[in-house]
Amino acid sequence: MKKSLLPILLSGLIACSVPQQKDTEKTTPMTYQFLVGTYTNSSDQGIDFLTVSPESDSINLKNLVSNFSNPSFVLANQSGSLVFSLQEEAGKGGGKIASFKRDISTNHLTLIDSLETGGDHPCHISLSPNEDFLILSNYTGGSLSAFKVGSDGNLAFSQLIQHEGKGTNPDRQEGPHVHSSTFDREGKHVLVADLGTNGVYVYDFTPENEAPLSLKEKVEMTPGDGPRHLAFSPDGKEVYVVQEMTAVLEVFDYQDGKMTSKQRLSLLEKGFEGAVGAAEVRVSPYGKNIYVSNRGDANTISAFRKGENGSFELIAHYPSGGIMPRNFNLTPDGKYLISAHQKSGDIVVFDRNLETGELKETSLRTMGNQPVYLFPIN
Repeated sequence: MKKSLLPILLSGLIACSVPQQKDTEKTTPMTYQFLVGTYTNSSDQGIDFLTVSPESDSINLKNLVSNFSNPSFVLANQSGSLVFSLQEEAGKGGGKIASFKRDISTNHLTLIDSLETGGDHPCHISLSPNEDFLILSNYTGGSLSAFKVGSDGNLAFSQLIQHEGKGTNPDRQEGPHVHSSTFDREGKHVLVADLGTNGVYVYDFTPENEAPLSLKEKVEMTPGDGPRHLAFSPDGKEVYVVQEMTAVLEVFDYQDGKMTSKQRLSLLEKGFEGAVGAAEVRVSPYGKNIYVSNRGDANTISAFRKGENGSFELIAHYPSGGIMPRNFNLTPDGKYLISAHQKSGDIVVFDRNLETGELKETSLRTMGNQPVYLFPIN
């Protein structure tokens, strides 16, 4: 009897030991990587690289390209093998656009090409869905310029479009100030926000044409708004426009290049008095939440959630963790929000509740030199 029970007892002991072995297994903490655009004031500054591993309480910022002036906007193709950066400068030929080859294993960047943009102070780059065209927004120049991108990363000038006109604010809207261009989800149209002329220009995009951009219509904003950046919903049926000067997020229905306004959301606490400067908008991976930064005297990130009726409602206006949150971004999985501050120089990590969309500032932060753009990269 006792002899027959021995195998059963031994098998039970072995079975009990399995969960204990699994409990000791360790998974590698997730590390997120970002290209960092900056403003520079010395030759040792330029494009930076940020790594964040919240689970291991680690954050690190290092320089990738020095002696490269004012790379205030930088992005990469989907594979991460090519990196594109502007140089926000003015001159006879305007600012510059540069392409780099990236060694993915070492993050080393090698300059491939550099061309003038044809307009002063470029401040935004967009890459077409097929990754064969770049569009630069020349803020002071009031123009947008298009460049063909070769498979090897070489650039070829394609088109320059000069905007004309002005808005109602004599200080900020005395002339055109093109602030951003954004391809729609199908890649058939490009939406161009012009703060100076107070409108979003919808361009048809036909890459096989010698001049790929042709104006479809200009959508007028509320006087004094000053449209800056915009983002599409994941399904491409809505577009969210940041109105810099009135600190408003405006929600539009979107279909085949047609924009229809349906909601305006304030980025200000009730009773707020002071300077404003709404800047960046980000959409959560499944489109449930929208986040918008506001500079001036506010220094906040406003969070909104989408209700059952399709309208957005405020969650909260969160302190951004620093001064002048010109840019911020979400990690690709939506678990964290990273906020960069032009004036105070700090980069701050927030936890993001995946269910509610609420934010909570963590202790993770690092200092940089005027970080003004964050682009997630593989």
